[in-house]
Amino acid sequence: MAGRSNCYPQESKAIVILDPDRYSEEDLTGEDELAIFDETKETLGQRIARLETGMAWAEDPPSRTRHLISNIEVAPGDTGSEIQVYANFLVYRTRAETEQDFYVGARQDVLRHVDGAWKIACRKITLDQNVLLA
Repeated sequence: MAGRSNCYPQESKAIVILDPDRYSEEDLTGEDELAIFDETKETLGQRIARLETGMAWAEDPPSRTRHLISNIEVAPGDTGSEIQVYANFLVYRTRAETEQDFYVGARQDVLRHVDGAWKIACRKITLDQNVLLA
């Protein structure tokens, strides 16, 4: 899961920064930079298994979540059996009496047609938040 940086663009007139490394034309973290999450199907499965043990105290009582997906766009993929899907999302999470969190961003999926069904071959999620408060 990539994040965003809060650097000023080169043409910014809002502030003068003495350190030129603080300027950036790209607000997304690069492929070689640290991601907020680097989840695989295996690590996701491990987290789900841990939740099912009843010993995940941080999720007692369990969270309630709502996932909203919008602005879905589909484009041809690199091969005839693939498509690229772009979408925006908002995830709302609430837990206990006062905990509430929002995760807002975009996702890019590569779907591959395998054995008569579409399967996720690759997913990249980019959060709009620079810092996760949750």
